[in-house]
Amino acid sequence: MDILAIAGSLRQGSYNRQLAEAAGAALGRLRPEAGFQLLAWDDVPLMNQDTEHPAPAAVARVRDEVKRADGLWLFSPEYNHAIPGPLKNLIDWLSRPVSEAEGQVLAGKPVALAGASIGMSGAAHAQEQLVGVLSFLDARIMNQPRLAIPHIAIQAADGVLALDTSAPYLERQAQAFVRFIEREGR
Repeated sequence: MDILAIAGSLRQGSYNRQLAEAAGAALGRLRPEAGFQLLAWDDVPLMNQDTEHPAPAAVARVRDEVKRADGLWLFSPEYNHAIPGPLKNLIDWLSRPVSEAEGQVLAGKPVALAGASIGMSGAAHAQEQLVGVLSFLDARIMNQPRLAIPHIAIQAADGVLALDTSAPYLERQAQAFVRFIEREGR
């Protein structure tokens, strides 16, 4: 089983990137045989139909990684009660058909949603928007459990996430996502 994680913030030290890394470690403890990779996508250009065909190299690479994954685990912050612009841009690229013969890569893909914010929403607003977008794209969303961690800075020191109180919830989501992927299949 191979899980591809997508951190919704491009900042290298973001809490959501650190949360994704913690999820990979949790998954490794629970299922050592499972693969876990954090997608590198900071080179994906702005969506522009004028440059859609042939797809830019970064877009083709990201699509291939998504296609190969058995499941996607999204770790998104919330910007102004919404999906971060760069993450929405990535989803827009992934929503486009690969070719006339091949559809978009998110259809049928199992997806788990997690996120953290420095505010009190825990990125729940962004997750609701992601559910709407991903459902429209026919992704298979694991609605329970989702993970929305508010006031994430409390679980960090000098910008480094310790994930004290939220670790059991992250492990519970990892276990549930493995079962969800097994049930939903590829």
